[in-house]
This record gives sequence, structure tokens and C-alpha cells, in this order.
Amino acid sequence: MKCLIVAAGQGTRLREKGELKPLIPIKGVPLIERVIKTAHNAGVDDFLVVTGYRAEELQTKLGEFSARENIHVTRIFNRGWDRANGISVLAAKQFLDEPFLLTMCDHLVDPEIFRSLMAEPVVPETVTLAVDFNIDNPLNDPEDVTRVKCTGDRLEHIGKVIRDFNAFDTGVFLCTPVMFDALEESQAHGDDSISGAMNVLARWNKARVFNIGDRLWVDVDDPVAFAKAEKLLATGQL
Repeated sequence: MKCLIVAAGQGTRLREKGELKPLIPIKGVPLIERVIKTAHNAGVDDFLVVTGYRAEELQTKLGEFSARENIHVTRIFNRGWDRANGISVLAAKQFLDEPFLLTMCDHLVDPEIFRSLMAEPVVPETVTLAVDFNIDNPLNDPEDVTRVKCTGDRLEHIGKVIRDFNAFDTGVFLCTPVMFDALEESQAHGDDSISGAMNVLARWNKARVFNIGDRLWVDVDDPVAFAKAEKLLATGQL
């Protein structure tokens, strides 16, 4: 299965750790490399990375990594990298006409999340989001993560500031190409984000959720989260 990784933004909240977020080393390994290796160890055999900010530098490093590790990485440039993350996903539309994984360059997750999600039966014309129902877990900041309202295995609503929620968005998705239709529909109504597309899919009754159980994940988007991720890596929990 292919895995699409969004790595186009500036990552300004982590700027004190490095100028280009995907290349910031954590325990000696760049973030983007950790994400790719985790998914590869879980069984992903083909990667697509969408770049934007300082794309030439990142694409060069990805090429070196691909050759060194013998892992296929297609590099895609998003000219609208300063817009919301859904634009980066749309930039890969021509490369994906089959089910694929989608994740972010700064989300470190238990590889079992990838493995279990890939083992799920692919329901045609749907997108499945891996969600964390442990909303009282202090590992991820509840004021910063994206919130999700679920009913059974259906995603009802998603957003940063929604008040009625019972899960967190882990940033890992099992997609079919219907994701691109939803992104275009959401964009037409002024929302360029992946969450906007998921809300469209919810209205179409095509948004599903997958419970990650007690598996761990961290959105490494600021120094506090970076420190938490370092501790988890040091203790072998990620």
C-alpha cells in the first residue's frame, strides 16, 4: 500500500529546534525519516511526500534517504504550500487511484496503528480516520489537537474548536480516492483543510473511524510535544 505524507508547511512553532521541520532531528533521526521508517516497518512499500516550504532542500534530503534506505519516495511539490493541508493532499491526486494511507510529517505513532489500519477491510468510497478515545491522556494537548465526534464507527464532526467531541484525530487515515472529491467540495466552499473534507465526507455518510485503543501517538508540533516524543522514543514506547 502507498502512504502519502504531508510535509509542506513552515512548522514555525518548532523553529527553535530547526529551520525546516521535517528535517529536525529527534533522538538523532529527522522527523520525516522516522515517519517513513515507522510506516515502512509496518508494511508500507511506497511513499509520496508533498513538499512546499524550502522544497528543494527537503526534496534533496528525501532523495538521499531513498537511495540510502532503498525505500521508494515520490516527491511532489505543492505550489500552494502556504494554504491549509488539504491543498497538499490534492497535489497528489494524479498519483493515487487506489486505497492509500495518509499521515503527517510530524506525527510519531505506534507502528501498530499503521499495521492495524491497513488490515482493516477497505470500504469503497470511504475514508477512515484513526482516532484516540483516551481524551483524558495528558500526552497530547487537548487545547491543540483536532477533536472528533464519533457515533459507533461513524465520524459525525471534526474540528479544532468543536465542543461536543469524544475522540482525538491522530492524523492517520485510510483513504480511497473519494478523499479528493471531498477536498474539492470543501475547497469550493472556502475550507482548504483535511478536516473540512472529512466533514464533507461525514455529510455524505462516507467518513469512518478506527479506534487505536491504548496505542500511543504524538503530534510533534511544539517544544513541549517534542520533549514528550523524545522521552517516549528513549523508553521504546514509540
